[in-house]
Amino acid sequence: MIGSNLRHLRVFLAVADTRSVTQAADRSLVSQPAVTQALAKLELEAGAPLFLRMPNGFFLTDMGRCLEARVRRAMGMLDGALADISARLVLTATRAQLVSLVAAHEAQNFSLAARQLGVAQPTVHRAISLLEKEAGRSLFQRSPVGITPTRLCTQLVRTTRLALVELDQARVELAEMQGQEVGKVVIGAMPLSRSHVLPKALALFRQSRPNITVDVLDGPYDTLLSGLRIGDIDFLIGAMRDPLPIDDVVQETLFDDTLVMLAGAGHPLLGRPLDLAALGDYPWLVARQGTPTRAQFEALFAAQGRALPPGLIETGSVILMREMVQDGHHLACISGSQAMPELTRGFVHALQFDWPESRRHIGLTYRENWRPTAAQDQFLQALRQVSKA
Repeated sequence: MIGSNLRHLRVFLAVADTRSVTQAADRSLVSQPAVTQALAKLELEAGAPLFLRMPNGFFLTDMGRCLEARVRRAMGMLDGALADISARLVLTATRAQLVSLVAAHEAQNFSLAARQLGVAQPTVHRAISLLEKEAGRSLFQRSPVGITPTRLCTQLVRTTRLALVELDQARVELAEMQGQEVGKVVIGAMPLSRSHVLPKALALFRQSRPNITVDVLDGPYDTLLSGLRIGDIDFLIGAMRDPLPIDDVVQETLFDDTLVMLAGAGHPLLGRPLDLAALGDYPWLVARQGTPTRAQFEALFAAQGRALPPGLIETGSVILMREMVQDGHHLACISGSQAMPELTRGFVHALQFDWPESRRHIGLTYRENWRPTAAQDQFLQALRQVSKA
C-alpha cells in the first residue's frame, strides 16, 4: 500500500523540493534519521528507488516523479480540506483515522464501521475522537439511534476518498512501470451505452488489456454521479445533461443519438407516416421521470398541447420493451442506439415518425481535473474510436 503513513508522504515531497535530507528534516520538523527512514519505507512500498542519491543532492527517479505527481494531487486536496476544519489536522491526522472517518460516515454507526474495517469498535471510536479533539469540534452528532455527520465532516470525507483514490492510482502506475498489469476500470453505464457502444469498446479494450478488471455499474443517473464524485466510479457514459447538475464534473461528447418509437410486428401503425394524434391511442413504455428520454417524450406532447397517453409503464429495460410490444398493441420510446441490436435482429420495428427535436448528445462524464491511469485512458480511447465508427 502506497502512502500508509501520510507524514512519510509529506517528508517525501519535502525531499523532492529541497533535494536535501537536512533541509527536508528542517521543513518537516523531524530528525534526519526520521527522513531517511521515511524514504526507505516508501521505497519498500514502491518496490524500487524513488531517488538517485548523488553527491550534490537527491534527484527523483522516473518512478519517483510518477509518485510525486500523484502525491501532490492527493495532499493538495486533503490538506485543504483538513485546514478548513483546523490547521492542526494537517499535521496530526493519520491515514488510519481518516479511513475510520470515511467508514463511520458511510455506516453512520461506529460498530458497523468497525465491522466494515475488520477492527474493534473502540478503535474506530478512538480514531474519530482524536480527530475531533485536534479539530476542536464535533464531526458527528451523536444520538441513541446512531451518528449523523456534520457538513464539514461530509466535505472532508469526500475529499479524503478522492485523495485515497489518487494514492491507489499511484500504486497502479508504479506497478505498471515495473511490468505488472494491475488496477481496474470502473464505469457508470447508463442504459443506451450498455447495448451499443460499450460492448464494442470492451471488446477492443480486451485486445490490448486482457488482464485488467472492468467493473460496469448501472443505476439511476444521480446514483452514478454520486459515485463518480467520490471516486468510486472512474467515468460515466450515456446521455449528457444540459445543464450539468454540478460544477465539479465535465462532459465530453462522443456522438449524437435520436429517439425511436418501437412497435412489434403487425402493429397497425407500422409502415405509414404518422402524426402525434395517432400515437396517443396506444399504451406506452417510456423511460422513468428525470431522464432526458422522458423529458423529450413529455415535451413532444406538450408542444402540441396534448396530454400524455394514460397508464404509462416506466422502465429503462429494452428487454421489457421488446417483450411488451410483441402483443401488437403496446408502443415504446427509447434511444435509437439502445434499440439498435433489437432493430437489427428484427425483434422490433421503428415507427415512421419524424422527430428531429429528439436529437441529443451522448458522451462521457468525468471529474474535473481527473488524471486517468494508462489503462483507464486506453478504455476512453476505445470508446472514442468505436463512437466514430
